[in-house]
Amino acid sequence: MPEGHTIHRIARDHGRLLRGKPIQVTSPQGRFASDAARIDGATLERLEAYGKHLFYWWSTGDIGHVHLGLFGKFRIHRGTGAPEPRGAVRMRLATDDVTIDLAGPTVCSVESFEHRDAVVSRLGPDPLRRDADPNRAIERMARSNNAMGALLLDQAVMAGIGNVYRAEVLFARGIHPERPGKRCSPAELDGIWQTSTKMLRAGVKANRIVTVDRRDLDLPRNRPIPRAEATYVYKRDRCLKCGTAIGVVEVANRTCYYCPSDQSH
Repeated sequence: MPEGHTIHRIARDHGRLLRGKPIQVTSPQGRFASDAARIDGATLERLEAYGKHLFYWWSTGDIGHVHLGLFGKFRIHRGTGAPEPRGAVRMRLATDDVTIDLAGPTVCSVESFEHRDAVVSRLGPDPLRRDADPNRAIERMARSNNAMGALLLDQAVMAGIGNVYRAEVLFARGIHPERPGKRCSPAELDGIWQTSTKMLRAGVKANRIVTVDRRDLDLPRNRPIPRAEATYVYKRDRCLKCGTAIGVVEVANRTCYYCPSDQSH
């Protein structure tokens, strides 16, 4: 499932292509047809990311809601004369010079402002948003007996963190994924927020997850970091920092990677 950096990057990139323009909205697959008809020809005023959710603010007063889930994917076709839809395209957004197809999302609907607000009210603060209140996440983690590995995946605690960032943030802060939130100091929890923000911002900039410091890799300065080398512990055999064999533990029904030497209970 795409993590928060991907959603914010989509909002930024698609917003540049679509914002302020009247858009033809269709549903080649048919499952989104009635909602598409409500906004077909409307102008997209704003494209908003919150955690793993995308919200489309339309000139009709409607709010489009997309959650990609495990299988959702966008495809961009630039230029005039968009190709025939490929596969089960749930939503097609088209202007004179670009067409964006969405296939396989968990959620794709047109709703009210109240729906958008209800979704956001269930989410914790998003480290990539300027209006985020880190204290909401920190205070909730500090009161919890749940493992930190579970708390970071809980979108009601912090919105946008997924399995990769969970492992990498906890490694960076030296916290074992099974340590309860209550057993973390205020400084450690503040560090969790700060590191999450830093890593997610780097992900938006790179348009992929890169949590390592290049100085920890034996790579020329002008060489891109390979995907397999872009993390410290996630799906590694050995810790990039100390060489210890990576441990794995099931937390919140997901496999979490950690370094037994560098992360303490």
